[in-house]
Amino acid sequence: MSAEAADPGAPLRRRSRPGIDLRRLGRVALRGPVSRDRLPDAISHVAEAHRAHHPDADLSILRRAYVLAESSHRGQMRKSGEPYITHPLAVTLILAELGAETTTLTASLLHDTVEDTEVTLDQVREQFGDEVCFLVDGVTKLEKVDYGAAAEPETFRKMLVATGNDVRVMSIKLADRLHNMRTLGVMRPEKQARIAKVTRDVLIPLAERLGVQALKTELEDLVFAILHPEEYAGTRALIAAAKGPDDLLETIAGQVTQTLREAGISAEVLIRPRHFVSVHRVRRKRGELRGTDFGRLLVLVGEDADCYAVLGELHTCFTPVISEFKDFVAAPKFNLYQSLHTAVVGPEGAVAEVLIRTHRMHKVAEAGVVALGNPYAQDPAAAPQAEPSDERVDPTRPGWLSRLLDWQESATDPDTFWTTLRDDLAQDREITVFRTDGGTLGLPAGASCVDAAYAQYGDRAHTAIGARVNGRLATLSTVLSDGDTVQPLLAQDTASGPSPDWLDHARTPAARIAITGWLSDHPDEAKPAPETVGGTGPGTRDEPAASPERHAPGAAAPARCRSGHRATGVVVEDPDAPVRLAGCCTPVPPDELTGFVVRGGAVTVHRRECPAVAAMREIGRAPVGARWADGEDRESDAGCRVTLVAESFGRPRLLADLTEAIATADAAIVAATVEPPSEQRVRHTYTLQLPDAAGLPRLMRAMRDVAGVYDVSRARLPAPTG
Repeated sequence: MSAEAADPGAPLRRRSRPGIDLRRLGRVALRGPVSRDRLPDAISHVAEAHRAHHPDADLSILRRAYVLAESSHRGQMRKSGEPYITHPLAVTLILAELGAETTTLTASLLHDTVEDTEVTLDQVREQFGDEVCFLVDGVTKLEKVDYGAAAEPETFRKMLVATGNDVRVMSIKLADRLHNMRTLGVMRPEKQARIAKVTRDVLIPLAERLGVQALKTELEDLVFAILHPEEYAGTRALIAAAKGPDDLLETIAGQVTQTLREAGISAEVLIRPRHFVSVHRVRRKRGELRGTDFGRLLVLVGEDADCYAVLGELHTCFTPVISEFKDFVAAPKFNLYQSLHTAVVGPEGAVAEVLIRTHRMHKVAEAGVVALGNPYAQDPAAAPQAEPSDERVDPTRPGWLSRLLDWQESATDPDTFWTTLRDDLAQDREITVFRTDGGTLGLPAGASCVDAAYAQYGDRAHTAIGARVNGRLATLSTVLSDGDTVQPLLAQDTASGPSPDWLDHARTPAARIAITGWLSDHPDEAKPAPETVGGTGPGTRDEPAASPERHAPGAAAPARCRSGHRATGVVVEDPDAPVRLAGCCTPVPPDELTGFVVRGGAVTVHRRECPAVAAMREIGRAPVGARWADGEDRESDAGCRVTLVAESFGRPRLLADLTEAIATADAAIVAATVEPPSEQRVRHTYTLQLPDAAGLPRLMRAMRDVAGVYDVSRARLPAPTG
């Protein structure tokens, strides 16, 4: 594209294309109609770029689209003073040079006609067909919402929905933003900054996700110039002042070319200059720049196997910098990017970074999904040129985009949508983890078992109590690595919900939105136990933080507060006070009881020997008399909740056997935690719901009978401090 003057990192070409004078094109466009058989001069550059990628393309539809766009926009001017038709022309040229197919270019020429002229969608459909109409409509919907701060969430929600239906809509939008950024200088500085920030936060990450590096790098430089003018000027001066920055790279490039020629490997070796932001990042990382820091070597070959052959020769004939090696051929990035990255030491100790890829990989690396054509076209003649079976079936719906489409429908709150979108786009790497049933989950780097649980089970993950990672018990907060095998563990109590603390570990929008939604729908409830199997961190909401009634880490949450003293099977002195059973000691009959009034007037009832009782007395809180109801006061079907601690020696299947013993005793697991093993010993804490307190002794015996378990006792958690 015509960005070399502004972008020192634009890919080198074997032949250069003259610069495009949009003012001249505007004048040409105003000369009036041309004959049916001749392509208008104004789009000759578009036709030339398009034919370079698609030699057999039918240009007649482009001619018709241009004629409609030019006549519709005639008389309209841009703020820069150019005829408006220069904008759709420039956007279309950007896409043509990226290799977009004819339908995309046709829609690009028309992308502003429905929004800004008298042309209707029906007219577009009648003259150009349903597909072009769909693309124009998608872009039009994105333009109808202002980019003000309050409108941003809904704007990008519309963008995401449109992209999900056809990613070419986003391609046109990105090219549209690039041209607008190139001509942003006519606007007020504050508006420039606002548009640049939106471009930085959302559009540049989306360009990265779509693999359109050619657009991404130029957008980065344009944003850099607006938001950080002093650093941009300094970087520009460094590049301009560098005397022969390519000299050392040219020397190394010549040596690499000679090495590959002698090895009989057909390859093209190019010097690829870095763009401004890339140079700035290298400078911040390394301090003083070396001559080879202003560019990298690009080696292009014919086949995938040749990539590894080149790598072998380079590592044999040069001193490699092993820490710089990355294999994105065997494991492509989430945006389809493939290359081998390495670095070698050349003359005078100069280190040159080297990118090795096939010509096809290079095309995809530069243009991303734009270079992959129209995935919806069903042309039998193209069958012999179909992608290999290991390629993505539909390049317009990579995994990350499918996930965004799934969760955006659940994000009813625009602020939640906006926050999670930006957080997700900030993730620059994706990992793949394996399920125990043989399936896989694609997650962003840094994802935890919480994310895996929601990715696999959806809302059922609200009952998660932990996970197995590579066969070992792990906390839900455990961060997953690429290639891990993960098995989320769910509790039997389907009524339980997530802990607010899970939000600290959730990285995916799906998990965060599901957790936030549950917590919003259940303001008076929280998961009644720590958030993980294997963790000891707090996982509940309880009394206000200022109250000493807070429960210690690892404690279960109190029974849900319900009106009436009979609800818990406990009678207290104040017959009108709501009663709850303390989660720190989970009293059951026939435990002796002591109660305390907490905020809101509720009475929380503890076992008399609970450490929290002593703590409350020390701060002067008066106890409230409490006893178990009997006779007509007792609710026969109320059940009870109890917290038990099982201490055992570590062994395989211990958790499964304990869970089975609990189920056999007719108890339901409300929540559980397993502390990290110490000296081959493991401490399990379970909060259980029993149909009747009379079954507690039988339950404890059943747990003690599990092999490896040497003690089971009622929880006696330390009193909170502070």
